[in-house]
Order: sequence, then structure tokens, then C-alpha cells
Amino acid sequence: MKLLKLDKDKDLRLKSRPMAKILIIHGPNLNLLGSREPDVYGSKTLDSINKSLVQEGKKLEHQLFCFQSNSEQQLIEKIQQAPNDEIAFIIINPAAFTHYSIALRDALLAVAVPFIEVHLSNIFKREPFRHHSYFSDIALGVISGFGDRSYLLALEEAHHYLLATE
Repeated sequence: MKLLKLDKDKDLRLKSRPMAKILIIHGPNLNLLGSREPDVYGSKTLDSINKSLVQEGKKLEHQLFCFQSNSEQQLIEKIQQAPNDEIAFIIINPAAFTHYSIALRDALLAVAVPFIEVHLSNIFKREPFRHHSYFSDIALGVISGFGDRSYLLALEEAHHYLLATE
């Protein structure tokens, strides 16, 4: 809580409010986390990851919105809606779309909302076709290979970025 001195006898306490709205986007098949290849993606469910993110976001005084879809169209529409929803930052795990979705890339470029690309697994330790990303060259950064902590690391970096640019 911030204090604004009016005089030596009175303080006006300003209520805290969310610093920024952050959109978390999860791409295809991430709805299967917890049961899908736990040796690669871990055993936590998407719901569990989202709850941790929202909780951490509250601690940082940000408002988080989590969205998952297996549909490229729905992901594009969500990204295009971001400026109208006053989204200040996007954390995106494009999943399989990482390796071939020029349409998602174009949507991110069009809205010009800063973003971090996230991957649960280290994509460079996997099959060669997974080594290329259509997003990494336009992202503020890429966090890959730390399991569900990849999202929390991205949130921490988004927070630092937003503080530095306010």
C-alpha cells in the first residue's frame, strides 16, 4: 500500500490495484498435461499450472488470464483481442504451433504486445523438427526446459519488464 502525505496529521492510503493484465496462452494438447508423456512434460495438470500462475500473479499485483485451445483460429482471435482487453504482456506456449504457425506469428506482430515464448521441455534436446521456432526471433525471450517452472520464470521476467517500462 502506498502512502501519500497530505500533512503531518493525515495520511491518504491509496488502494493497491493490479499493475497489469497478463495473458497466458497455452497451445494445442496442453490440456492433456498431467497424463500426456509425463516423462517429457511433467505430471502437473494445466489447471494446477494455471492456479500457481494466478496465485503468483496476485503476489506481484498483476491480473492474469489463462487461455488454452487446440485451435489455431481461437488462439489468433485471443491474441487479436489482447489490445482491446488492455493486455500489457503475453506469455505463450505455442506448443506444436511453434514449429509451423506463421499465422500465430503474424498475429503477435500485428498486436505488438510484448511476449515471452515458453516451453515445458527443452526443445533443443528433442527431435530436430522441434528445434525451429517461428516466435523466438520476435519474442522478448524464450524460456525452455524447466517444466512447469518455465511459466513462473516467464511471469517473473514479465513482471521485471513491466516495472522497467512503466
